[in-house]
Amino acid sequence: MPRTATINRQTSETNITLRLDLDGSGQASIATGVGFFDHMLTLLAKHAAVDLTVNAQGDLHIDDHHTVEDVGICLGQAVRTALGDKAGIRRYGHFTLPMDET
Repeated sequence: MPRTATINRQTSETNITLRLDLDGSGQASIATGVGFFDHMLTLLAKHAAVDLTVNAQGDLHIDDHHTVEDVGICLGQAVRTALGDKAGIRRYGHFTLPMDET
């Protein structure tokens, strides 16, 4: 069973489509309009070895936080959906990783 999810979220502030493949290879296609956020999501996908596509349009002329917040909501929903019955998932874990380009 593929561990994937596609989430669409449209509000008065944002319009977001997010696709997640938990068994991917670290590929990312991120377009939120918030440069640093795009960079961090790309690194997350790379180091987690998941495939992540995010297309987001938001009211950036007001503030970045609506876009960042709503992408976070979509990402959480996608992880929950993609995990399905959560088979093989352990309850606790700890890991430290310096997230850089290498």
